[in-house]
Amino acid sequence: MTFSIVGRDPLTGDLGVAVASKFLAVGALVPFVRSGVGAVATQSYVNPNFGPDGLSLMSGGLSPDEVSARFQAEDAGIRQRQFGLVSATGQSTTFTGQGCHAWAGGIAGPDVAIQGNILTGPDVVQAMHRAWQDAAGQPLPHRLLAALRAGDAAGGDRRGRQSAALLCAGPGRGYGGLTDDWVNLRADDHADPCTELARLLQVHDLLFGRPESTRAPDEAELRWLRRLLVAQGHATALPDGPWDEATETAAWALYGTENLEERWVSGGQLDPVALAYLQERYPG
Repeated sequence: MTFSIVGRDPLTGDLGVAVASKFLAVGALVPFVRSGVGAVATQSYVNPNFGPDGLSLMSGGLSPDEVSARFQAEDAGIRQRQFGLVSATGQSTTFTGQGCHAWAGGIAGPDVAIQGNILTGPDVVQAMHRAWQDAAGQPLPHRLLAALRAGDAAGGDRRGRQSAALLCAGPGRGYGGLTDDWVNLRADDHADPCTELARLLQVHDLLFGRPESTRAPDEAELRWLRRLLVAQGHATALPDGPWDEATETAAWALYGTENLEERWVSGGQLDPVALAYLQERYPG
């Protein structure tokens, strides 16, 4: 009823799952990720315990193949189950029970496990694997999403579309650098959920991405910014001239209002991505 990809970035150690299905809110049941441990996708007459149990077993030192063997030995419904696991070291496995609805199967390799059931055919997982390989070097959320969209374009779930989800974690990737939880996006009931997930990831990158470079505003940009800060009520008046404390205080308030605090840089420097967004939102 679902197709998914579990992946690891070998350069950063980031881990994640992307999944789509003709099923309401597939992200509530299928993907499980823990930074430094591994990632799990559990599907096809889902046993949701495979998520936390798989992460716990990998945390205790079991390999994905060993976890798979435990699941197969202990779950009475294993014939109708399907799952994929990737560990923090890049080991992987995929399993498809003999009772899963056709077409069902998967591909596993270093850092990746891809699986699906009730698919239009094996070309779905094959297209996902090619897209995963072609997207090497991209940030993990984008690489996973590229593979998911390739599977969707190749036919995906033969019953149709309804939901999709993307879940990723990595060391210090979370909000404010305070947690490892990174991307957690869902399109729970949508006519084109993979496309909607791509839109949500763009918004996530804008609001929660961190500056890759900074620069000081030129004179025209600083005048525009000060006019904006006054117009938005973050200051009653601001002086001309170089960046000052009053401008800093008002600009910080603006960033907080716009949910751009992850892109904030103090001391009169600006993130070009945040600046471009504000200029588009508030032209003139």
